[in-house]
Amino acid sequence: MAMCKPPPVRGAAANLGAAMVAVEGRAGKLRLDYNENTSGCSPAVRKALSRLTAAEISMYPEYELTRRQLAGYFGVRSSELVLANGADDSLRVIMDVFMEPGASVLLVEPTFPMFRFYAALAGARIRTLRYDAEMRFPLAAVLRELARRPRVFFLANPNNPTGTLLSRAAIRQILEAARETAVVVDEAYVEFSGVTVLPWIRRYPNLIVVRTFSKAMGLAGLRLGFVMAHKELAALCRRTQPPFPVNTPALVAARAAIADRVFPRQYVDKVNRSRSILSGWLARKGVRVFPSAASFLFADFGPVGLRLASALARQGILIRDRAKDFDRPGFVRITLGTAAETRRLIRALDAFLGKSTHHVL
Repeated sequence: MAMCKPPPVRGAAANLGAAMVAVEGRAGKLRLDYNENTSGCSPAVRKALSRLTAAEISMYPEYELTRRQLAGYFGVRSSELVLANGADDSLRVIMDVFMEPGASVLLVEPTFPMFRFYAALAGARIRTLRYDAEMRFPLAAVLRELARRPRVFFLANPNNPTGTLLSRAAIRQILEAARETAVVVDEAYVEFSGVTVLPWIRRYPNLIVVRTFSKAMGLAGLRLGFVMAHKELAALCRRTQPPFPVNTPALVAARAAIADRVFPRQYVDKVNRSRSILSGWLARKGVRVFPSAASFLFADFGPVGLRLASALARQGILIRDRAKDFDRPGFVRITLGTAAETRRLIRALDAFLGKSTHHVL
């Protein structure tokens, strides 16, 4: 019998490198690594999900009611809103509209890694700029690169993992310079920053805003994201999707979540309080902390950072090591939770730093 060979695969898929695998076994731990809502979701969401009937679960989803309600919540028209299976899937939808092999994508790194993932998977030529040592955004360089007319420019605002925020004035400069470029602004942390360019989607037909309910709303496990753009562009995005891109429980949860305006506001208040507590404590310990407008802090622990994530993990506290972004240890991203969770983290950090034989930068 002749030996069978694996079929040829697409070059972009073969060249992706190591698969991006989510960490498992996180339940029951203090989860300060994925920027989830550490308080869970609104009680109204759980109540709504408990009322789901067997008939509703056995039916394919219907979207128009939820789309209309969400459009009202976001302050856009239903025709300007696209529902997706999380913000990650929102990015895939956008790439399916714009990208083809050989087209170029502009990134400023370090940033949300799924930008690069989807660009590479699409076979794009990726042009990369960098935040500097002070985590400042290279606006002038971005404006020069936009003159080369990349197909897509991705911008997380606030940026992940740095937490830094670009002003609306700077984004306006980018949009004015991007004559033939889709400018994708990922506003995953808008509830914490309070800065949005969503009202501009009718003024700039090249602007696409991505949102998620995985952060302040606490619906990460249900996977619900949104693409909002000029109606013609939104229609193109919907055209690339399968008929049922979002599941029924996610739709039910979304309607319940937007009806409870108190829950996300209270959670944002908790995060703001924890940001003040943790950033002040780290600064007093000599740890460099960068200004953050998101639900996390980005800090540089210097040489001791090499062991920090693993030391905390042994105590059931998970944080995100970002050393690979800078080719040296020390950089970590820490999700902000409640004040009680922050105090637990500080006790563990205090013990760790006290035992360290190295100086903290």
